[in-house]
Amino acid sequence: MPVRTTHTGSLPRPAHLLAAIAERERGGPELDPAAVRDAVAGCVRRQVETGLDVVNDGELGKISYVTYVRSRITGLEAVEREPRPNAALDGFPEYAERLARQAASRDFVIPVCRGPVTYPDTAPVEADIAALRSAADAAGAGEAFLTAASPGVIALFVDDEHHADRTTYLAALADAMKTEYGAIVRAGLMLQVDCPDLASGRAGFPDGEDGLRAHRARMEENIAALNSALRDVPRERVRLHVCWGNYEGPHHRDVPLREILDVLLTARVGTLSFEGANPRHGHEWAVLADADLPDDLVLMPGVIDSTTNYVEHPELVAQRIEHYARIVGPDRVLASTDCGMATLAVSEDGVDPRIAWAKLRALTEGAALAKA
Repeated sequence: MPVRTTHTGSLPRPAHLLAAIAERERGGPELDPAAVRDAVAGCVRRQVETGLDVVNDGELGKISYVTYVRSRITGLEAVEREPRPNAALDGFPEYAERLARQAASRDFVIPVCRGPVTYPDTAPVEADIAALRSAADAAGAGEAFLTAASPGVIALFVDDEHHADRTTYLAALADAMKTEYGAIVRAGLMLQVDCPDLASGRAGFPDGEDGLRAHRARMEENIAALNSALRDVPRERVRLHVCWGNYEGPHHRDVPLREILDVLLTARVGTLSFEGANPRHGHEWAVLADADLPDDLVLMPGVIDSTTNYVEHPELVAQRIEHYARIVGPDRVLASTDCGMATLAVSEDGVDPRIAWAKLRALTEGAALAKA
């Protein structure tokens, strides 16, 4: 049985949409809905032509996978604030400064919560759904998914200045995002919940066993909130995406998968998406080989790196896929990218658009070569 293919969300945006998104981020007008629909139609058609089995809208109308919620849930305000230092870059101050300079040059706002959190209007997500459904039908796509931010990742990036404590804030975010999750699944789409907090959040705690325990406790809180938000959604309709930060950097302080896998498996989801191609985590298929995985869990490993302009050889992609197929069988492997190819709309860093599509072609060619 051939292994199916997908990706984790963001794809290169057309130049006119990039300009419009940057203008909107500076306080300008909303995007032209017709322009977004046309761009999504082209993006979905290209995904199908590339051979991907499970496609999406490329997140083309979103500024990023998490801060898009500023226009959907109440209580969030755009404020001027200093960018947070990345503790994962400790020991490499020159590189950290280089990344900080790049970040400072972007038209990108991370909001702050200063009021009650609600989800009053489903019109934006309904527009995303309609654009994707129309594009998927026109292109003959077999299956489609939409991404949505998890309560935990919103809490990680959007500081709270309103609620009594983090527990209350997290619960409010879960109640709000439940609306978006339900709308996506009721429309017949797969829901991918983006949860980088579950791995990259480790950088916010001290090194050592005490720091690891604190991170695992934070993971448990975030997953409990997520499970609450997913309580009315069939678990087989949900993909959980976990990553260690989609940026080119040392990643030498990333928490090993072995130290968090048991907590990840408590999430009420049917598919687990994780990085498996980059040099820091490519070896961790062996962790899954030794793990007691649920009998129906689908593994969605990254077999294409999403931070470099190397185009992987299809035979290497096939070898990576085969590791996972031997663990759970080919029918429970959904080969993917490590993370998004264009995570932040206003960033010019990362993968060149043409190369991104070449990498996706290598993904589908490698899946066809894989010996399950």
